[in-house]
Amino acid sequence: MNVIDKHAARRAFDAAAASYDRVAVLQREIGQRMLERLGYIRLAPRRVLDLGCGTGLALDGLARRYRRAEIVALDFAPNMLRQARRRGHWLNRPRVVCADAERLPLADDSVDLIFSNATLQWVNDLDATFRELLRVLRPGGLLLFSTFGPDTLAELRAAWAAVDGGQHVNPFLDMHDIGDALVRARFADPVMDVERMTLTYPDIHGLMRDLKQLGAHNALAGRPRGLTGRRRLADLAQAYECERSDGRLPATYEVVHGHAWVSAKAQRQFATDDGVAIPLAAIGGRRSASKRAAGGHR
Repeated sequence: MNVIDKHAARRAFDAAAASYDRVAVLQREIGQRMLERLGYIRLAPRRVLDLGCGTGLALDGLARRYRRAEIVALDFAPNMLRQARRRGHWLNRPRVVCADAERLPLADDSVDLIFSNATLQWVNDLDATFRELLRVLRPGGLLLFSTFGPDTLAELRAAWAAVDGGQHVNPFLDMHDIGDALVRARFADPVMDVERMTLTYPDIHGLMRDLKQLGAHNALAGRPRGLTGRRRLADLAQAYECERSDGRLPATYEVVHGHAWVSAKAQRQFATDDGVAIPLAAIGGRRSASKRAAGGHR
């Protein structure tokens, strides 16, 4: 079973917080497309949750679109939240909450819109996560998300496979499996679609550098340990060369988009697995405001 090491993932994103915005070209573009989709949806939320907000690339757009809404920015990496808390208008800064998407310190029926860009690939139990998102959404609420499908970084995966038998690229779920999980969680009217986006690089070192500066390391619990030697990197670069086209190396991303609604909720128990949660004091300041945004805390 492929399990994300949450502590390793959090460390990687914390280390990448200062460089993230410079290299998050793809994430910024996906987020902008998600914001444009909201323009076609009739919704007047009182509270919006940016789930896995990172440095807050979408927060300004959400604040402009929903000027009267309270915006809550949630991420499990404190350094990312230090960047995100500066977003928005000075009269309506986002409320920051440091917690894991698999276990939210938010009250039942406390959110009208969950916006989540490129985050769900970092959860270990998608079914439990969707049940948790359903728990905090009010009836009539909307979940809008993007994540990555199994063809993501296919070129890098194939190149590594030619070098050794280790798993160096995180696995990604198929769009249909994600849609099935939404149905199992009892979301209503799920809609899924997929698009492919490609970034190009002069060499493999540019791709590896971007992944590091994004914090998008291999965070599998069973990942190879230790540094990658020069010989193996040279072998990897040679294996990747077969993908070169017009003088550039491609890195393909299968971007999965989805949205679903919350209808009237049946009475049932919501089960969640343990996740990573960090006290709000770890990011300093505005503690009481963050507690109010969370509707209480554990």
